[in-house]
Amino acid sequence: MKTNNKIQTLGIAVFAITIGLAGCKGSQAITPSQNGEIEIIEYCTGSEFNSDSKHFRATATGESLSRETAKKMSRSNAENRLARTISATLAVVTDNYVNSTKFNNKEEVTETFNDLARTVVDQELRGAIIMCEKLTQKPDGSFVSYIAIELSGEEVAQAYNERLAKDERIMAEYNYENFKETFEAEMNKLH
Repeated sequence: MKTNNKIQTLGIAVFAITIGLAGCKGSQAITPSQNGEIEIIEYCTGSEFNSDSKHFRATATGESLSRETAKKMSRSNAENRLARTISATLAVVTDNYVNSTKFNNKEEVTETFNDLARTVVDQELRGAIIMCEKLTQKPDGSFVSYIAIELSGEEVAQAYNERLAKDERIMAEYNYENFKETFEAEMNKLH
């Protein structure tokens, strides 16, 4: 009986070692292509196309059967994104600046600042610089346009200041240096 138990124990040990050795092969790395995944290449994207402390940036795509329409769509989408980023930044700058000053009617002043911001954004978008532009064609014949655009934060601040300088009610208590400090603090949060 003891011999039978020894043989049985030896058999179990050999079986366990065999299973253990076979399991060692299973640790090979599976690449995405072996797993059925396909790498997607996105043009005009990545950290170098994100807004930073000096520039507002936006990326977008447009797809159409018409080459020119795809390009117009991507440009329009990028401008819309850029406008939203600039508007949101200027809204925060306005709130912080107006709240840190001694304007008598803060609500009216904030509304004036916001109206001027919309005008500045609309005007400055025309000067957006293309950082990256790629055009691809899909097998079905449609075109995909990729684009990244940027605007200088300094130029936006200058244009905003020029518009504010034309409003006498604001200029009585407006301090450009304080405004610029507030603007730069918000720009530093973008990266």
